[in-house]
Amino acid sequence: MQSTTPLGYVKDTGTAKGRGVFASRAISAGEVVEVAPTIVLTAPWRPLPVRLKHYAFAWGNMTKGPRAVALAMGYGGMYNHANPANLRYEAITDGNYMRYIAVRDIAADEEMTINYNAGDGGATSTSDNWFKANGIEPMGD
Repeated sequence: MQSTTPLGYVKDTGTAKGRGVFASRAISAGEVVEVAPTIVLTAPWRPLPVRLKHYAFAWGNMTKGPRAVALAMGYGGMYNHANPANLRYEAITDGNYMRYIAVRDIAADEEMTINYNAGDGGATSTSDNWFKANGIEPMGD
């Protein structure tokens, strides 16, 4: 795994979402924003406390592997949800890390987001199924 310095910074969004990750400079579509190491736990997703689900990824589902949960280090667990999002993410099993990639141009100081509903790491989805399945009420802007 080649580590990267995130192209963002954390600040309060000024909304109910709390903190978020914002672009520290203009970012081009296709640019890797962050490569975040993960801690992979062989634990089932469902019994996790709701608070932990805000930061964890269903690693087994994402990698088509055995049941596991991943905690992304760096800013990986700090990206807020949007649909559509301006980032997509990939779970990389060789080295256990997450890669976050811009799906469109992102302006300096714009919040960078991922789509929590897209279990495959995509930027868009057709419903808020992740929130419903986990008993979490989505926060508005």
